Amino acid sequence: MQSSLSPEQSLEHETTARLSLRTNLLEWAAHILRISDQTPAAHHRLLLRELETLSQGSTDRLLVHMPPGSAKSTFASTLFPAWWFSQHPGSSIITASHTASLAEHFGRRVRDLIATQEDSLGYTLLQGDRAASHWRVSNGGEYFASGTRGSIIGRRADLVIVDDPIGNQAQADRSADRERIWDWYRSDLSTRLKPKGRVLIVMTRWHEDDLAGRLATHADDGWRILKLPALAEENDPLARAVGEPLWPEWEDLPALLRKRMLVGERTWSASYQQAPRRLEGTLFKTANITVLDDVPDSGGPTVRGWDLAATVADGNNPDWTVGVKLRAHAPGQFVVLDIIRLRGSARNVEQTVVRAANGDGISVHIGIPEDPGQAGKSQVTNYTSLLAGYHVIATKETGSKVLRAQPLSSQVEAGNISIVNAPWNRIFLEELREFPNGGKDDQVDALVRAFTTLINLAPATRSVDFSFLSR
Repeated sequence: MQSSLSPEQSLEHETTARLSLRTNLLEWAAHILRISDQTPAAHHRLLLRELETLSQGSTDRLLVHMPPGSAKSTFASTLFPAWWFSQHPGSSIITASHTASLAEHFGRRVRDLIATQEDSLGYTLLQGDRAASHWRVSNGGEYFASGTRGSIIGRRADLVIVDDPIGNQAQADRSADRERIWDWYRSDLSTRLKPKGRVLIVMTRWHEDDLAGRLATHADDGWRILKLPALAEENDPLARAVGEPLWPEWEDLPALLRKRMLVGERTWSASYQQAPRRLEGTLFKTANITVLDDVPDSGGPTVRGWDLAATVADGNNPDWTVGVKLRAHAPGQFVVLDIIRLRGSARNVEQTVVRAANGDGISVHIGIPEDPGQAGKSQVTNYTSLLAGYHVIATKETGSKVLRAQPLSSQVEAGNISIVNAPWNRIFLEELREFPNGGKDDQVDALVRAFTTLINLAPATRSVDFSFLSR
């Protein structure tokens, strides 16, 4: 059928259509999907509205949580950055993922999309500068891709896209890996952001303390969160009925329920419902530990137990020196009042132990380890001299760490251990939860020493009933 439009009208119509693609993200996405006979689903359209708001600057921090297979990366990490350059000539994008290869995969997809849609977008790729990890476009835009372990020094960004910063459940469960990603985001990536820059993080949840979990607690940073679980819950952003699938055309309810049975409740809750559950350790059931906002002084005996190290942090993740202050709070109840944790030289450690003793007062007993051999005896003699006037109790360690921790774990499981609400809570509970398979056990060792020392004081103590320990 022959067009009734004149050449001038056809040109005007084509120009208007292209302008619409460059200014309307939904139309741009629909245009690309139409090529393969697809159309954005309801959750895609909601995501596109949020991304357009980010582009306009109405919000500058956006967290997107959707289940695997929801095409979130197609829209957020491929279609969006290509369109972004039309809206922001001369801008720079940094994309980061858990591996450099995945980040380059996104870079390649965006680059190849631009190459086929240059007329629609209104700019072109620069010749001879098309590596998947780094390329530039004719309107002054620049794109750089990196893994979370890669270097981005010297790069600056108007838009940072973080897509899948965590590789798998095992990585998410390791506190050391979560700390590394958190430090990378704060110290490396966020410092690369230009004034008025925007951050988009797209990820499936793995752990309550993953990158998204920590950022969500920083309410003052203005994070906007789009959370779309596989099966709708109360107050669903799409107004779905409770239990309704996110994308039934792609994966209907029976398919999702089969998948739920296959992956198990922990993975389902985290990856599919975006509500990660705490992983309980094999020894310490930390869910039974109560966090107290206020602890009246019960007058019960108190011990500061130490696990001593003397290695300055040098990038090799050395052990920590830890001092745990534990009080017999009430009959059958114990409360952790304070934790000191440092890495330093032998001199730094000695100064810290003495300073803690001065702060705790002479009523607090001090538990220190006596390592095997003459060196251990010399260390005890040294600390006893440094702590003259205080009650210092040195204990030899026999048996495995797990065996020594079992009496304490029984009290945790019985709900007899509490902690004071303090900044050290998260790292402390994580170490207990991961013991004995975690990367560090210094806080566990110090707590066990404090507990064992406290129990050994029982025969000479009348203010607290310790008889429950023999039941």
